[in-house]
Amino acid sequence: MTAKQVRIISLGVVLLFLFFTPFISPQEKTNEEQVLDVMSAKNTLRIRGVSNPTLSSDGKWIVYTKRERDMESEDLKSITHIWKIRIDGTQKRQLTRGAISCSSPSWFPDGKKIAFLSSSKKTGDSDKDSKSQIFFMYVDGGEAWQVTEHEESIRSFRISPDGTKIVFTSTDPLSKEEKEAKKKKDDEEVVDQDFRMTHLWLYDLKKDKETRLTEGEFTVSGPRWSPDSTHIAYETRPNPKVDERWNSDIWVMQVSTHQNSKLYENPGSDSSPRWSPDGKTIAFASDPHQGTNTWYKKLYLIPYKGGEPEILLKDFDLDFSSPIWSKDGSKIYWGTGDRTTYNLFSLDVSSEQVTALDPLKGINYQWELSEDGSIWVWVHSGPDWPAEIYTASLNFKDPVKLSDANPWLREENIKFGKVKVITWKNSEGQSIEGILTYPVDYDPQKRYPLILNPHGGPSSARILSFSSSNQFFAGNGFMVLQPNFRGSSNYGQKFLNANRDYWGIRDYDDCMTGIDYCIDQGWADPERLVCYGWSYGGYMSYWIVTKTDRFKAVSPGAGLPNLYSMYSTTDIPHYLAWFFGTPWNKEESYEKHSPIRYVKNVSTPVLIMHGAEDRRVPQEQAVEFYQALRDLGKEVTFVRYPREGHGISEPRHQLDRLRRYLFFFAEHVGLEPVSEKKEEDTKDKDKK
Repeated sequence: MTAKQVRIISLGVVLLFLFFTPFISPQEKTNEEQVLDVMSAKNTLRIRGVSNPTLSSDGKWIVYTKRERDMESEDLKSITHIWKIRIDGTQKRQLTRGAISCSSPSWFPDGKKIAFLSSSKKTGDSDKDSKSQIFFMYVDGGEAWQVTEHEESIRSFRISPDGTKIVFTSTDPLSKEEKEAKKKKDDEEVVDQDFRMTHLWLYDLKKDKETRLTEGEFTVSGPRWSPDSTHIAYETRPNPKVDERWNSDIWVMQVSTHQNSKLYENPGSDSSPRWSPDGKTIAFASDPHQGTNTWYKKLYLIPYKGGEPEILLKDFDLDFSSPIWSKDGSKIYWGTGDRTTYNLFSLDVSSEQVTALDPLKGINYQWELSEDGSIWVWVHSGPDWPAEIYTASLNFKDPVKLSDANPWLREENIKFGKVKVITWKNSEGQSIEGILTYPVDYDPQKRYPLILNPHGGPSSARILSFSSSNQFFAGNGFMVLQPNFRGSSNYGQKFLNANRDYWGIRDYDDCMTGIDYCIDQGWADPERLVCYGWSYGGYMSYWIVTKTDRFKAVSPGAGLPNLYSMYSTTDIPHYLAWFFGTPWNKEESYEKHSPIRYVKNVSTPVLIMHGAEDRRVPQEQAVEFYQALRDLGKEVTFVRYPREGHGISEPRHQLDRLRRYLFFFAEHVGLEPVSEKKEEDTKDKDKK
């Protein structure tokens, strides 16, 4: 085995490494001034994100957040601040400033001030340990002031409709004894017993006083006020474990007495309680299945004092999410995945007629309806532009883009590849959809290297929305195919459940027939195919590299090649068990569907990437496959990212991952990267 065949790179301990810089540097510019006009790795970090649009009670103003990264700072830190804009798009103004992020803006009923969350130096032992607290600010000017001094960070809050109280959630603090034990490192943990729960608290504005509302061996989220400010509906779960998120109940509390009652008895998930305008009924999402999100929720209506619920949308073959009541209570709206878009639907409560409202194609989320029921505000991203704040009338006639978070994309003339939905037939004759991103400056007379990118989940789907990573690859000459294979979430219950006990079989067929279709159309070069994916996409990448040699390079990320060992080490074993049972009673299924059982078949170069602190898919999954390939003398590189969990969140790691993909794929398909170049640069290393 040669050194070239086997390499492991651990970013936390290397002494010399490759540091990547943009392809065009000032020294390389010619007299005609070269300009980089495609999406570079660094450009992907420059994308500013807008979120949390919230309407004032009179419907005239919107506050929202904008996240922006300081590309000149050493740590590439991003800061989120609150902005204000009129509903007609005029008088845009930044409200909060400084080095500390501000989030979750919410209007007071009188429209004169807002509340929001920000870190406070008054709480916590250091800047690193500072706690998130509630701040107030007048929207017509002036400085914000801190209102709460809670011992632990405030996770979420809701202002009462009468403006006199705020309910908030916060994780229970450590006791004095626990803090002392932690300082002494005498802090052993009893697994599945030592939980820190999140509970409800009430802040009274007139009394300037906090009161605890809930206490006990359960954890709380999602509080919602009744219209008359006398009751709060909220969700509880047995504990904070991720695997318990699909085991939730809804309770209602009378605020004055702290008396609680469970709204509905259900073994599965009850979530997103929303009060009707008259305060008599609560709408919520529910399904009876435990431990999984592979069943669509239905809409339940129930009196707020409890009773027998009315179950609606029984024949609606897509998911139900968070209900939004119309002003008169006659309709309920909700957003959900609908094939390759996120659609908005309405239900006439009396007739049970469902209507697809068909807003802009792409991803649409964080819907808010004005108090008079006439205006929508939401966040939208289509395939050709990052997310922006939009508004529209109730029937979505003439939607208007209010924000302009990324004007630099126009000013620098950054080119994007065309994105479209394609459809093909799998081996069983079923229609399968996918998102296809073309290379920048696509020439129909040429065939292009194609990246297959299976999605994670598997209970999710690709949406026709902007992807900076896809445009990064498009700018470097690649075509990208993202199939919505069987098991994807936006195509009906039968399609969603079609991969139960069929991992690596039906989804693999849908991916391979998608590749065949792209080749048959003359788009893709069959000799220049590569593949990568993350999470379940990482599983698919492991599976693919053991089943075919048609790809020139494959990169599994945060993937799970050994389902048997995965079951006992992941934080969502119940989810895995829904597909296969447990390894103790379905050992053959776990063996059959584990890529590591076929590792001897690998003949393709492999680049494995994984977060060192991943609890969803522990890094040992990557280690197992890596060690097997080493033992077999295969060509493999393993990159482990310190401090990272299931996703890669640190900006320099994000840059590194994109660039590694690019150089790995380009090397094996004979392509010259456009936006980046690789060079040893110890000076830059020293700076890091």
